[in-house]
Amino acid sequence: MDEREKNINGNDGDEYDKVCYVCRRPESKAGKMITLPGGIDICRDCMQKAFDTVMNSGFDMSRLSGITPEQLWNAGMPMGMWQNIPGKGGSAGTGNAGEKKAEDQTGGGLPENGEKKETAPKTPGTPEDVPEETQTVEDPDAGEEDEAPYQGGFPWGNMGFGIPIGQIDLNAITGKKRVKKKKEGQKKELFKLKDIPAPHAIKEKLDQYVIGQEQAKKVISVAVYNHYKRVFEHTSPDAQQFGTDVEIEKSNILMIGPTGSGKTYLVKTLAKLLDVPLAIADATSLTEAGYIGDDIESVISKLLAAAGNDVERAEMGIVFIDEIDKIAKKKSTSTRDVSGESVQQELLKLLEGASVEVPVGTNQKNAMTPMETINTDNILFICGGAFPDLENIIKERLTEQASIGFNADLKDKFDKDPDLLSRVTNKDLRNFGMIPEFLGRLPVTVTLQGLTKEFLVRILKEPKNAILKQYEKLLKMDEVELSFDDDALEWIAEEALKKETGARALRAILEEFMLDIMYEIPKDSNIGSVTITRAYLEKKGGPRIAMRGAGDSQPES
Repeated sequence: MDEREKNINGNDGDEYDKVCYVCRRPESKAGKMITLPGGIDICRDCMQKAFDTVMNSGFDMSRLSGITPEQLWNAGMPMGMWQNIPGKGGSAGTGNAGEKKAEDQTGGGLPENGEKKETAPKTPGTPEDVPEETQTVEDPDAGEEDEAPYQGGFPWGNMGFGIPIGQIDLNAITGKKRVKKKKEGQKKELFKLKDIPAPHAIKEKLDQYVIGQEQAKKVISVAVYNHYKRVFEHTSPDAQQFGTDVEIEKSNILMIGPTGSGKTYLVKTLAKLLDVPLAIADATSLTEAGYIGDDIESVISKLLAAAGNDVERAEMGIVFIDEIDKIAKKKSTSTRDVSGESVQQELLKLLEGASVEVPVGTNQKNAMTPMETINTDNILFICGGAFPDLENIIKERLTEQASIGFNADLKDKFDKDPDLLSRVTNKDLRNFGMIPEFLGRLPVTVTLQGLTKEFLVRILKEPKNAILKQYEKLLKMDEVELSFDDDALEWIAEEALKKETGARALRAILEEFMLDIMYEIPKDSNIGSVTITRAYLEKKGGPRIAMRGAGDSQPES
């Protein structure tokens, strides 16, 4: 039977035993059941275990806002916990349980002879709906002693808590941090105008980590510099000296470049160098509201988390949406494009500036998740994507005017142009699948160059956290010096170009050839240095190994 079982005491089958919702034991075995609201029956053992778990968890009942000590007492608070409530007689661990029990048996505030006890004057701030007889004076010394551990059972006879759910602070129970809301009409000065880094200073820091892409670094440096000025204008009272008749508008950026050219790495490096909230989101997981996937507002949720739940700082942050080309409009589809054109239309309000409600602490919206309103007017958006096959669209546009004759342009004139992407226009992007309204809200377009052999060699050894420097540090921990021949570096760059995945191919190639080195070196503590040669990479020889206190030895076979 699904909810109840037949009584085993010999009834005629018309009567049934109540069954515990937790342990599934019938009332004839578990004893008299406790019926909760909703018709749920629970045996006393399971109920006792549940309350023991709550009481022994160390949770401070005073964190429940809106609940007075009288309400907890009327709810049937266990005696051991009741002694710790200020103003309810006896400090923690004083053993006044017997006295309180006598009070409870005689009607709470009345002695056994039925006479009314003298009560203290009503404390300011106490609820008006609480009878005056139950008002108590808080004991100033009650909180100085240690709280006694909960011991004893729960009085099951009084299960009516009588505490409205709306008076309970769920954030206090779950431990969630409160959101720092902005105060209307007040400006919070985040920094001085002189503290804003100049564009050349930002670019100099980017040059230490990113090789090449000079134009892209200039554009981003200027955009961030102007963004800081906009933050200053909206947060600092000193901005009034520059006038209030002209308002600086934001310039959202669209970054276009082949895979592995450094789009994401450039923005991640910027996040390390600048003290501004920055969130990096992936457009591939975004879908139209109502479908499975992340909503558009999840992008702002990440920014709010990056700002430490400070709404004011989040509204002045930077958002980088990667893989923006993956939401291009599908050219041939018979179903609703919920992850393409629809996402572009949903992003319009964020790029232009709107007030959106976002969940705090999670990307999922539900009834138990606190919501916060974020204004995106002052948020700088940077969108980046590889846009594969965009070069073919550009070449079609450039060669559509080709004619016949001695001075005519050849069809393959732009096939080997390394800067072909720099010729991109909004028309090309519309043909790719981006809607005009979306492109209009990204006024600044910057293209990244494809990496050449020389760039790849510089990427291997020049940046602060270059790949070669990482391997050198790993072997230095084993007291072994690692070096690479110039011919070996050129061979690695040539192989990386063949993979057509940009700088990501460099680590894949090095991991393959450094595996044996990293495995064999720790075996011999006499090895002092290792030099990687082109012959070793081409599998025609081995690396040069030098022992400690000796010259270079012959390469390993």
